[in-house]
Amino acid sequence: VQLQASGGGLVQPGGSLRLSCATSGFALDYFAIGWYRQAPGKEREGVSCIHNSDGSTYYSDSVKGRFTISRDNAKNAVYLQMNSLKAEDTAVYYCATDFELSSCSYFRPRYDMDYWGKGTQVTVSS
Repeated sequence: VQLQASGGGLVQPGGSLRLSCATSGFALDYFAIGWYRQAPGKEREGVSCIHNSDGSTYYSDSVKGRFTISRDNAKNAVYLQMNSLKAEDTAVYYCATDFELSSCSYFRPRYDMDYWGKGTQVTVSS
């Protein structure tokens, strides 16, 4: 099982970025993918989740209305479109998967997934 996040960078407040999560070694169609972030000095938090089996998605309150998660099973990829970025969105972003989670309706920011990729840095600054 492998996951790799990419697409991070430096962006001004109010700007946008699209993160990508490339996956391999498992059937993306059947399992949830979560996006997490960890800012310096803070705990890691889950910000979004998508599950193909029931079409469920989850967004934390901090990103709801600004971030959109999507997936392309043919490309074995999941994306996180981040709009209206704020300084507090600055963090290392990770994607992860879990073979036990049956729906993102059960996902919460402290939910700990089993398999993780290396993160990508997102910096929001003027």
